[in-house]
Amino acid sequence: MSCFYGLKPQHSPGSFNTARCSKSLLGYIASKTASGALRISVNPLVVNAGQQSLGFVSQFPFFLQINELSNVPVPVMLMPDDFKAYSKIKVDNHLFNKENLPSRFKFKEYCPLVFRNLRERFGIDDQDYQNSVTRSAPVNSDSQGRCGARFLTTYDRRFVIKAVSSEDVAEMHNILKKYHQFIVECHGNTLLPQFLGMYRLTVDGVETYMVVTRNVFSHRLTVHRKYDLKGSTVSREASDKEKAKDLPTFKDNDFLNEGQKLHVGEESKKNFLEKLKRDVEFLAQLKIMDYSLLVGIHDVDRAEQEEMEVEDRAEDEECENDGLGGNPISSYGTPPDSPGNLLNYPRFFGPGEFDPSVDVYAMKSHDSAPKKEVYFMAIIDILTPYDAKKKAAHAAKTVKHGAGAEISTVNPEQYSKRFNEFMSNILT
Repeated sequence: MSCFYGLKPQHSPGSFNTARCSKSLLGYIASKTASGALRISVNPLVVNAGQQSLGFVSQFPFFLQINELSNVPVPVMLMPDDFKAYSKIKVDNHLFNKENLPSRFKFKEYCPLVFRNLRERFGIDDQDYQNSVTRSAPVNSDSQGRCGARFLTTYDRRFVIKAVSSEDVAEMHNILKKYHQFIVECHGNTLLPQFLGMYRLTVDGVETYMVVTRNVFSHRLTVHRKYDLKGSTVSREASDKEKAKDLPTFKDNDFLNEGQKLHVGEESKKNFLEKLKRDVEFLAQLKIMDYSLLVGIHDVDRAEQEEMEVEDRAEDEECENDGLGGNPISSYGTPPDSPGNLLNYPRFFGPGEFDPSVDVYAMKSHDSAPKKEVYFMAIIDILTPYDAKKKAAHAAKTVKHGAGAEISTVNPEQYSKRFNEFMSNILT
């Protein structure tokens, strides 16, 4: 009983080992539909009670897909059809936990071999990826990307699951082959989003598309201030509603009006701008525009003060409980029934320290900077082509604001040039 790969049957995961999987957290009965897709029947006697949540709807298929993919031999090279392939799973719930779970749902993974190859090139182990996504329910987050976009962050904060449109999925298919080649050529050393998987979840006829990326921000270091920068100054201020949030996303004019600078030093600035220039030139070649540089700032001194306050409160609570209080809950969301999260190792790092193999977008402020900070910087939202709709928006904004105004909707070449210049000016 094999999981069906639409265009690459020779890359199917092979025999489905129900005996092995039934010993895991998930229990099910597998059968094959007439169309070849894998049908899963949930067995309420086997499924762990801890999975009784809506998060199970997405966690369960993630687990199955990655588990099955582990049985597929790694090809010597990717073939053209791998960029069109997909796998499907259909889940029949048989009324288990019907208050929270739908009676049936479908899950589709796009280009599984391609994204597995990308994960490998980004240094992400599939077992770690599976654990992050499935061990505990993801949490809501609005820390990254455009206002109004729906985000989930895995419990360990390593990965971001973003709900996207069908148009975004189509654009991903359009650019995926060139994106993959670019990642190969730069050896995964890029400021672009690290795309790790693309999926579709169908519940009651409603389709939700999802893209998984590496988290731009740290799983351990708190971000105290955040910016979404495009290099444009027209209508580029955070709204009053946005500013009322605990961690608002400020924009270009906010950054400039504050007199903000990112103090990285000459050598780091040079290396960063070289990488940025290469990345945005690639986006211009793809006719992509309207992307942003997401910037998160970790204030080291502030973080130390906050940590001291947390420790003081914990000591006070322990005294009140005569020293019999339980262990404090991890701020990183490690589920209580799981082994200690290997990513939560603050005792091995001093203030403002990080593992560059995990926090790949992180950069320290230079020694003579006014404040000791850590910057997290990456390009986000790269699935917007300069199509007829954007050209019309450009014409309308030009009429409204004038030909010389720095509007965000411009052609890709102009956008990339202005983007590079703006980022060069904010780094010092």
